[in-house]
Amino acid sequence: MHSQASSTAWVESLDPWPEEFGLDRMRALLAALGEPQRAYPAIHVVGTTGKGTAVRTIEELLAGEGLRVGAYLSPHVRGWRERIRAGGEEADFDAAVERVRPHAAGATQFEVLTAAAFGEFAEAGVDVAVVEAGLGGRLDATNVLGADIVLLTNVALEHTAVLGGTREAIAREKLAVVRRGSTAILPDSEFEHLVPEARLLIGGAREAASAFVGRPLEREVEVALPGRFERRGAEIWDGAHTPEAAEWLLARIPERDYVLCVSILGDKDVDAILERLARAGHMLVATRSSNPRALEAHELARRARTWFGHVEAVAEPVAALARARELGERLLVTGSLYLLADVYRAEEQDVR
Repeated sequence: MHSQASSTAWVESLDPWPEEFGLDRMRALLAALGEPQRAYPAIHVVGTTGKGTAVRTIEELLAGEGLRVGAYLSPHVRGWRERIRAGGEEADFDAAVERVRPHAAGATQFEVLTAAAFGEFAEAGVDVAVVEAGLGGRLDATNVLGADIVLLTNVALEHTAVLGGTREAIAREKLAVVRRGSTAILPDSEFEHLVPEARLLIGGAREAASAFVGRPLEREVEVALPGRFERRGAEIWDGAHTPEAAEWLLARIPERDYVLCVSILGDKDVDAILERLARAGHMLVATRSSNPRALEAHELARRARTWFGHVEAVAEPVAALARARELGERLLVTGSLYLLADVYRAEEQDVR
């Protein structure tokens, strides 16, 4: 048996980005594991933003009905164990990973994590798995579920090189996970023409959970996810990584005197995100998360000067956060969940 440290280190060593997108590696991996994804029904959550919150909301609603629920989320903020939940708590991440490891030659990081989650759900005997897609849908590693219920949270321009250059193209990729005769829950009727052979419902997480149990669920649940509109005293940490997510964030913070600490991935709509974030304050500290796709701090700072009166570049995230705190008490840490993961990780190391 490998140690916990080596399990995590092994996952971190895997390539996060496939040379070629496709489901063949995933299908082979699951076949080697005995097809664990067939042991339970699933609710599949796709969309641009809000997927994690939707998964956790569905999980809580169904748990409230006495069901044993598995939940798979990404990316993590505090640590890898956030990604796999079973029976209302974080699963044994190391055991889940080690179950997959002997069969994982050539698999990507996300494929390994997805297979680990599916295996863990089978091992835990869940009644239902609620699964967040990673990128898109059609070629995403999660598109082996054949889920009876699919929830689309929303659609915005993202990963256009992979998913397509229009919202219509991106919606088509995401909704490709919908099977004939299944139930598709959409936020509105805009893309209903993409799922002609599905039962269509309009709404969100509550409608998905209700569809699973076969009756309306009225109970209110509150879920809190790290890095999703997380209040930390006078600070707000939120991984808003699209213009639409920035709009959502702004609608919840009426104050307009924040100091912003920001990192944004280069394949996002950087200028549109910055233009919106500038409504929250006039001072910004640009930094770069550890994600290889993140913009260099100086490049982000250069682009931010169009909208912010005071801009500084501090390459290292923890130092950038410290500098932002020197500039003001009210902070907005945003632009990427990867930035939040970096500063969380540093916090945990300080505690140790």
